[in-house]
Formats: sequence, structure tokens, C-alpha cells
Amino acid sequence: MIPNQRSLFSIPDDIAYFNCAYTSPLLKTAESEGRQAVTAKGRPWNITPADFFKTIETLRGLFAQIIACTGEDIAIIPAVSYGIALAAKNLPVFQGQEIVVIEDQFPSNIYSWERVAREKKGAIQTVKRPGNHDWTSAVIKGINKKTAIVAVPNCHWTDGSLLDLVRIGKACRDHGAALVIDGTQSLGAMPFSIKAVKPDFVITTAHKWLLGPYSLGFCYVARQWQNGTPLEENWLNREGSEDFSRLVDYRDEYQPGSRRFDVGGASNFVLAPIAEVALKQLLDWDIQKISETIQLKIDLIAEKAQSLGFRVPSKSMRAPHLIGITLPGGVPEKLIKKLSSEQIFVSIRGHSIRIAPHLHNTDKDLDRLFSALG
Repeated sequence: MIPNQRSLFSIPDDIAYFNCAYTSPLLKTAESEGRQAVTAKGRPWNITPADFFKTIETLRGLFAQIIACTGEDIAIIPAVSYGIALAAKNLPVFQGQEIVVIEDQFPSNIYSWERVAREKKGAIQTVKRPGNHDWTSAVIKGINKKTAIVAVPNCHWTDGSLLDLVRIGKACRDHGAALVIDGTQSLGAMPFSIKAVKPDFVITTAHKWLLGPYSLGFCYVARQWQNGTPLEENWLNREGSEDFSRLVDYRDEYQPGSRRFDVGGASNFVLAPIAEVALKQLLDWDIQKISETIQLKIDLIAEKAQSLGFRVPSKSMRAPHLIGITLPGGVPEKLIKKLSSEQIFVSIRGHSIRIAPHLHNTDKDLDRLFSALG
């Protein structure tokens, strides 16, 4: 287990922050790197052409370690919606085929699929929320010979109820369907292996469980799609763009691997150093150990919540780092206002009080949360 890491974050003692699923705090070291990066931009004569590539190549490699692939498979993107749009642009859907999603899925992983379904005369098949929280069986039941794409998360963003992506991935392959994963609410806090899941695309943003900044994210693209069409044509993703003196010698060829899918301006000199520090720290902690440590807190939260009359998903049906607790009569209208007035921070998502702790949360934080809920 990892000992408490609150000292690495700028979180005052009177703040009980259980809201990493909303956005995470930055590490102090990441804050420092960000300030230095802003200062460096004030001295642009020190920025060399090589710097445009060095920073993002480092990020590619670090994130690749998080999901067990290579940097060649990773594109730098600004948001999950960008990555989903990439997948939607490159995965084939034919008339009459279906795109499987789950009920109350995050909108960034819905709107592009709705457009594809309209344009290709296909259909969206929405898997209804199962009463026993067994999303995996429900999703697999919804995959059939008409399925073109299954677009799902690793856990539901409103309550942390779990999807077994290894089983879902196998069902997709058995039916010739593509698998697109929104890893926003899991990558960085749950172990994940490309080799085990075998997805077509995996997309995430940095500012939640990857402890990074806004407006930066990552997109895994499976090898069979890496010769596809990018969303935009920018100069950095073309072959030979390292030589700034020859940028007017336009090239049809792209940079190798998934780099053709990079967003324009991917070499962000302010955001990249912040993300680099965060990814290195996550890898140093080890994702498996992060998951196991936070799960101890989640199990305790579930136990305390049930003792107060809340409903929670069973342990086998919930993610190790994120939980939604509910009341039979619904969430009290002024709950969030009450908790925030006591410097306790959670979210309401759907019908759940969503609680998302991290390594900075202490036993005192938990006591304060449940004292207030009680």
C-alpha cells in the first residue's frame, strides 16, 4: 500500500476533497513546473525547434507505459471529444449497423456516434442501466451481428459501476465489432492493458486521474487504423517537419505511427511539463498500488454509507477508486451546498452522490464526510 501523499499536494488541512472524478489537484512539483514553463515562454529565444518535438515524445512514451503499449501508438489530443471524433471518422459503419453505448454515458462519447448513425443510416443501441449494476453482461448481450462499434467506459462516470473490458473486448472480436474506450474516469487509477483488452481506440483527458492539466489528453490508435485520416492537417504531423527551414516544401507523407492524429499545437510548452511530472509520479507510485490503496478508502466509504442507509454497488460491481451512493428518496436538494460550506467536496451525478478520493485523503477527511452526511 502507498502511505498518505497529502504533503505532495497544495491541499489545506481544512479541505476534504473527494472530487478527483471532477478534476484532480495538481502535485506541487507539477505546479512548480508549470510556473517555470510560463516563465520560459517569456524568453522565446531559448526555445529551439527540437523543443517542439522533445516534450510531446516524452509524453507519448510515459502514457504508453500507463496502458502497456508503445509511444508509436499514442496521439496527443486536447479533449476526449476530439479523440472520439477521430475514432468516429476512421471506423467503418454501414447502413443498418449499430453503435452500442450505455445509458447516461458521458456526452463526449455520445454526440459523435449520433452523427455517424444519422449520416450512415445506422442506429444507436443504448444498453439500459441494469438494476444489479452488471454492465458487462448487459453490454455483451447487446452485441450482435449488426454491431459495428461498441463505445463504452471502464466504469460509469456517475457512480463508478464497473465494466469488464477484457470480456467486452472478446465479445466485440467475436462479432467483428470495433471497441472504443473512454478511459477518462479510470486511466491512472485502474490498471489497464492494451494487450489484454485489444481495443481499437482508447481516449482520455489528463486533468482527472492522470493528475494533469486541462486541454491535454491522449488517444491510443490500434495499428490497423494508424494509416487513417486525421481530423486536421497541421504542419507538425507531416514528415520532415523537424526542419523548420523547409516547411514550405509541402509533404504528403505523415510522421510515423499515430502522430498524424496529433492536434495542431500538440507541443504545448506550458501543459506538457505539468503532464510529464504527473505521469512520472503515477508510474513511480505504480498504478496497481494506486488502485489497491484507493480501494481501501472506497471499501470503507461503502461500509459507512450503508450504515447510514445509502445504497451502494456491490464490491464486485464497482471500480476500486470511484463510488456513487444513493438514497431511496433521491439526493437532498441542498446537499452539495451544505457540504461545500463545511469545506467537503463531492459531486452529484445523475442520482448518485459521487465520491472520488485519492492518495491525499486522510482518515480525518472520511470522518468529516460521513459526519456531515449523517
